[in-house]
Amino acid sequence: MSGMKIGVMGAAGRMGQALIHAINNSNSCTLAGATEQSGSPAIGQDASALAGLEATGISITDNLPELFTKLDAILDFTGPAATIEFAELAAQARIVHVIGTTGFNIEQEQKIKAAARHATIIKAGNMSLGVNLLAALTEKVAKALGEDFDIEIVEMHHRHKVDAPSGTALMLGEAAASGREINLSDRAIRTRDGHTGPRPDGDIGFATLRGGSVVGDHTVIFAGHGERIELTHRADDRTIFAGGAVKAALWGKDQTPGLYNMRDVLGLA
Repeated sequence: MSGMKIGVMGAAGRMGQALIHAINNSNSCTLAGATEQSGSPAIGQDASALAGLEATGISITDNLPELFTKLDAILDFTGPAATIEFAELAAQARIVHVIGTTGFNIEQEQKIKAAARHATIIKAGNMSLGVNLLAALTEKVAKALGEDFDIEIVEMHHRHKVDAPSGTALMLGEAAASGREINLSDRAIRTRDGHTGPRPDGDIGFATLRGGSVVGDHTVIFAGHGERIELTHRADDRTIFAGGAVKAALWGKDQTPGLYNMRDVLGLA
């Protein structure tokens, strides 16, 4: 077994299998572990074979403490509660934790920050190069245009997605707020219903669409008087997120403990 030893959390899911393929396609790392929640029928199965690849002898397990001692990094696109457990174990093992999970509450975000005192954590609402470039552009455009232009963020995902707005939409909102030097939590409009009155100046709006098998579409709209600018990213394949996660893990190997994001990984921070 050569290269960085990586474990995939939630290995039986669609994203888990995409992560296994991304590791298999890299010459710098190897699959060294895979997990599923207790009671899953995938427990005991060969993780690579389950993903449609040649068997490697790495069985899916729910024995987390033992597995974490054998890894250099974990890739985690599971759910908030599971991710918090993984973050605590990653901190104890002093390994890299790449988090693509979204939908955290404030208390959970604080627990991730606490774990980052001992683990190298790379957390992003989206791991793709294109989306992170979009976030960088959104920040610059928001700064250049100011409050003369209203900002609306529209996102669409598949019908099975459970959190809204998406982590990527919120990441783009944070980028826009940073460009305007405002606090997103104070200026975000996440729902509209009934007689809402005029749109407040300077607020950042979100619209959420769900349906079909859409992997992820995001558009940032800057609407001014007589003109409109739209920045859009459309994801057609989950492999772009999986490849970004592997890139993040390899980058994190040489970093000190702390909380990072994909803009750090890509040198866009």
